[in-house]
Amino acid sequence: MRGERLGASLGAARAVFARPQLRRAELAFAAALTGEWAVTVALAVVAFDDGGAAGVGLVALIRMVPSAVGTPVITAYSDRTRRERALATVSILRAVTIGGAAVVLAVDAPHVFMYALVVLATAAFTVFRPTHSSLLPLLCTTTAELTGANVVRGVLESLATLVGPVVAGALLAASGPAAAFGAAAVFSLMAAGLLLRIDYDAPARTEPTERSRLVEGTADGLKAVAGHRDLRLLFGLGFAQTYVRGSLNVFTVVMAFELLDLGDSGVAALTAAVGVGGLIGALGVSLLVGSRHLGVWLMIALVLWGAPLAVIGAVPVTAVAFAVIAVIGVANTIIDVPLFTLPVRLVRDDVLTRVFGVFESIITIGVALGSALTPVVIALLGLEGAMIATGALLPVIALLAWRPLVALDERLGVRDDEIDALRRTPMLQLLPVPSIEYLASRVDTHPVAAGSDLCRQGGRGDSFFVIVAGEADVIGDGETVASIGPGAGVGEIALLRDVPRTATVRARENLVVMEIERQVFLEVVTGHSTTHEAANEVVAQHLADYHPARVGI
Repeated sequence: MRGERLGASLGAARAVFARPQLRRAELAFAAALTGEWAVTVALAVVAFDDGGAAGVGLVALIRMVPSAVGTPVITAYSDRTRRERALATVSILRAVTIGGAAVVLAVDAPHVFMYALVVLATAAFTVFRPTHSSLLPLLCTTTAELTGANVVRGVLESLATLVGPVVAGALLAASGPAAAFGAAAVFSLMAAGLLLRIDYDAPARTEPTERSRLVEGTADGLKAVAGHRDLRLLFGLGFAQTYVRGSLNVFTVVMAFELLDLGDSGVAALTAAVGVGGLIGALGVSLLVGSRHLGVWLMIALVLWGAPLAVIGAVPVTAVAFAVIAVIGVANTIIDVPLFTLPVRLVRDDVLTRVFGVFESIITIGVALGSALTPVVIALLGLEGAMIATGALLPVIALLAWRPLVALDERLGVRDDEIDALRRTPMLQLLPVPSIEYLASRVDTHPVAAGSDLCRQGGRGDSFFVIVAGEADVIGDGETVASIGPGAGVGEIALLRDVPRTATVRARENLVVMEIERQVFLEVVTGHSTTHEAANEVVAQHLADYHPARVGI
């Protein structure tokens, strides 16, 4: 069984790169992340030189807070425009601002200008991940495919976490921080070039041209999170993890200079160890593809993220530090899969970018607080004591979240069965993940006794039905014209053509059916051109095979 899962997982990963649009989206993310990590390492070195551990924490706080405030507002635009274009715009802006920071350092201008440009670049990047996270579902047609895409993205993020610091470390040693910033700007331009080549069947959107619409759009994202218990849980856990991540940013610099005596290159090496661990864990994390226990995996990742910090605090040895930081890299590869797959299953696509924007603000605040408070904790407890205390947070939180996460897995497992049944209906097979998730969340599954009519010729079409189990007869003008069974859709003609029912569908035996209300069906099916065309082809074929005498079309 495990061998079959591994084969399926590797196949799903290969399928991601076999699809040009997904491949470009994934590689653009890798390029953007590589540049971001190069900036993070170079900035940490400059900030430490300027102000020590407190300087690193202060710069991180100043860098993150504007982003946390602005992200929910800016993502309101991304939800109403083509997402790949929004990402390309962000990448170009980052290239300009990071390139400007490189120039400031190269001409030895006051560092305040460099910090200001980096704040702008960071604000742009905090929009990148939520928009990218809402783009991937539109390029996928199954939850397993989306999980595979998030797994691949996690692996590429680990690679970026390795390559970015290595590039930065090499350039810091050879030329200085200006060169590292210049390289990051080039990576951002590479991401923009890839994003501009993405093409897909995007649902129709309206751009927010009025300030009131922008405010309403921002509020919709906040309301979606505040009103959803499971989202609050997931995003709260994400906040806790990123608080520790912010602490790790400070611990890494202080360890390199004061605990392990590794210097500038040690900052890059310790950061790169996270990427090495992510690559080591890449094969194992592929097993998450198709898993119905992403909530449990989230809990495991939280433990693996926190415990290594406590180990370093207890055993401050260089070899131990590199080994356990690699474990954090494994956890980092795991944790993004549930955190960026599960929300897609819980909210509608038209607010998805804004919801991820709220999440990005939450985790940005987490990183900022972790970075800002860690120097204070170090001053109070000492470096080793601070690492032990901070590392213990996530295992405790994971234990408290165990029951809610298991319950979430169980609820979504039921929906997986409903999605499998919906996918058996030909006209629904090409729906992207957010749309099929929305349908599954709105279905009413119920039995129909043998001999009962599912719908009657000449009646009003208020629902679309999918037969899950059993067989039924299609009766037109008093004669049986067809027999249908599991996977068959019933009622699309009346809904799509806005006419009375063209035939009676009567249960030959006991049925189990899923019923979808008219408005929900029309909203989803007509909202995607590919699915709408497929549905119209089904209608045309049915009408070609059967010409109702008593109902005009």
